[in-house]
Amino acid sequence: MATAAALAYPAYPHVSKDSQVMGGSPCIAGTRVRIMDLVGAYKAGVPVVELQEYFSSRALTLSEIYAALAYYFDHQEELEAAFAEEQELGRQAERQAL
Repeated sequence: MATAAALAYPAYPHVSKDSQVMGGSPCIAGTRVRIMDLVGAYKAGVPVVELQEYFSSRALTLSEIYAALAYYFDHQEELEAAFAEEQELGRQAERQAL
């Protein structure tokens, strides 16, 4: 029987975090496809089945895509903060380029 702790923190077999890959951002396991990039495309209106083609550098499975979306919805606050930080860094870089 599963413990309450195991149920509270589900495993994401298709998601990994490695400090040596994409700065430790959560990625599709075995790839450099960041969860936040996949979610960004999804939020921009790319349908789930088209995400497989959208990230054509690596043929993603639907299981990987749905696991990434599940990870996002379970860690939404953390990933939204990462989105905001990345946008701010982009704005700073634009200002410095002027």
